Amino acid sequence: MSEVLRVGNASGFYGDRFSAWREMLDGGELDVLTGDYLAELTMLILGRDRMRDPGLGYAKTFLRQLEGCLGTALDRGVALVTNAGGLNPAGLAAAIRALADRLGLSVRIGYVEGDALARPDALTANAYLGAFGIAACLDAGADVVVTGRVTDASLVVGPAIARFGWGREDLDALAGATVAGHLIECGAQVTGGNFSFFTELPDGGHRPGFPIAEVHPDGSSVLTKHAGTGGAVTVETVTAQLLYEVGGPAYLGPDVVTRLDTVVLGQDGPDRVRVSGVRGTPPPDAFKVGVNNLGGFRNSMTFVLCGLDIPAKAALVRAQLEEAVGKEGLEFTLARTDHPDAADTEAASGLLHVHLRDGDKARAGRAFSAAAVELALASYPGCTLTTLPGDATPYGVFTADAVPQEAVAHVAVLPDGTRVPIAPPTVTGLAGPPVQHPASTGGPSLQPTRRAPLGELVGARSGDKGGDANLGVWARTDATWAWLRGWLTVERLAELLPETAPLTVQRHELPNLRAVNFVIEGLLGAGVAASTRFDPQAKALGELLRAQMVDLPAHLAAGPASAVGEVRP
Repeated sequence: MSEVLRVGNASGFYGDRFSAWREMLDGGELDVLTGDYLAELTMLILGRDRMRDPGLGYAKTFLRQLEGCLGTALDRGVALVTNAGGLNPAGLAAAIRALADRLGLSVRIGYVEGDALARPDALTANAYLGAFGIAACLDAGADVVVTGRVTDASLVVGPAIARFGWGREDLDALAGATVAGHLIECGAQVTGGNFSFFTELPDGGHRPGFPIAEVHPDGSSVLTKHAGTGGAVTVETVTAQLLYEVGGPAYLGPDVVTRLDTVVLGQDGPDRVRVSGVRGTPPPDAFKVGVNNLGGFRNSMTFVLCGLDIPAKAALVRAQLEEAVGKEGLEFTLARTDHPDAADTEAASGLLHVHLRDGDKARAGRAFSAAAVELALASYPGCTLTTLPGDATPYGVFTADAVPQEAVAHVAVLPDGTRVPIAPPTVTGLAGPPVQHPASTGGPSLQPTRRAPLGELVGARSGDKGGDANLGVWARTDATWAWLRGWLTVERLAELLPETAPLTVQRHELPNLRAVNFVIEGLLGAGVAASTRFDPQAKALGELLRAQMVDLPAHLAAGPASAVGEVRP
């Protein structure tokens, strides 16, 4: 048995590159290939699927992907582990058996269940299970393991437990594998996808390959990718993904609390980054629970406002629509995309986005969209819309809850049908409030400055967690970090991104990564599915921050010490 477990990833979300499973199996040696399909919004989509057909509730795309590569995986001895089971892991397991029979293949399938909780008042309610159920299925010889809602990192931690025989007391090893799982869970995002400095990548970011974590018996790992694939694996691409959708330094999980402030990254050769030093503490005694409910119905219309008097034109539309359908549930957002003295209509126009949310489908539907269209000849000069009248669509509301671990029937269903209960951890810790790190400015600087975009010196990665957003910012050099950690305060963030000013913002430092992470509470309202924000998942928030013009210290040069391949101890 090899001392290194090679775990690849072929899906970071429901809708990721269809060919990735085939590319990863054909691209080089692997022991395990994982696929992450679930997100808060995905659970809502699967819940609606299940309402239409109780036999659904899983990611149907995975079955189509598997049809072309299940035989290859079996021939090469690559175990497949995926959370594509969604709300119906038993249903997906049965569908895979039917697929294998049709293809003339013999396959051993295990699945994990127990995450679905009985909540009559919810569309979906699922606990984020850990990795030991996956490990039990692999220990029993499963070729394919299907789960429902487990933590994303568990898709890697489970195979590592099975390979190395870790127990619940091996907290540092579990924490190290959790970091490896978090790094590859979003597919190509760790190999150069969505990277702030994509122009520096060898292929310019055109088609990054999917990632591999080489996990070692102590939980340390090396992040890499198949030879000849695009993108890059560097300290900075790994840093960017490590900062994605995290909160404070204590990264809570059902099997271990991973201390992100202990992670050490180092370049280990071309397209190889070593991840070491990770420490873990006992997990909380409760599972996180994701709850989705239908919140009502919504509709949107967008008006084009060209030329002069744009605020007055927007005000006229607002008054007319409020009179036509009532003020309740209406939301207006004016995007000043217009430029003075423009050469064409598009450059001279702003956009007025109008949203309506209501429990009454009729009011949010044609009653609203028709009222908007009826203004075409009776409103501001140059009135036109980018949208056609349409019916309302349902939207969901996501909330997070918790349930004691011992109250959840976490079960591994082995390939022979045996049902194995997974006992909760016997040693747990208390999950206290996150410790924040206010910046120490040390007073105003007298150093010379230059006016330039903040992104000349720093990278950023942002994302969503329910109604909250996270914004991680990393410095490219030690000298820039010495400046950034004192300069980028919560107050400064509010100046640069005014929409954060009225909200509660947590600030956390990760010195090993030369990074600061902000958690912006409530920025996304009731979650992605309900958000009418232009950037509903806060994916572009980091790039918005990097584009802000600020006074940078003149002695700090743009760029890293040695481009994207910088070697750090």
